[in-house]
Amino acid sequence: MRKHGPWGILSSDTMYQDPWIKVVRDQVMRPDGSHGTYATVQLKSGVCVVGLDDSNHVHLTREFHYAVGRVTIEGVSGGIEDGESSRLAAERELAEEIGLKADSWTELGKVDPFTAAINSTVTMYVAEQLTAVPTNPEATELIEHVVLPLDVAVRMVRNGEITHSPTCIILLELALRQLEPQDI
Repeated sequence: MRKHGPWGILSSDTMYQDPWIKVVRDQVMRPDGSHGTYATVQLKSGVCVVGLDDSNHVHLTREFHYAVGRVTIEGVSGGIEDGESSRLAAERELAEEIGLKADSWTELGKVDPFTAAINSTVTMYVAEQLTAVPTNPEATELIEHVVLPLDVAVRMVRNGEITHSPTCIILLELALRQLEPQDI
């Protein structure tokens, strides 16, 4: 038995795997000593980038996302390729998806958007000092480049119009940075 926090893993079986996702079912000893199963989904680690220009506008994407079955507005997001740093992935995705290059990068840290059954760490970035470069989206990506004033984007988070959690965190962090310390 392998310890996993207060749980014990008796055995693990990969139920499905492709280059982006892995589904694992563990036979477990629960913290209360009873036996059971626990399934987890492991997604490739990724990045989320919000571009911020000199006019205090944010650069986002609008795209249909298959899993949620609707169009979403969010930061540039994508997976980190094998051997690639999160920063290089962020630079690559920003150029590929919305045709921007940034001379200034700020890493805001990592988030685990889903912690109960999905392992998918996302590293968040703000990209500034932006210049245009050619886009190169993947065949599955029909992405619209959306430019919004930061205050409008924050209002969209508060109204539930922007729901992608890493994007929400980045936008709210940008808004907090513009407040005076006594306002926080």
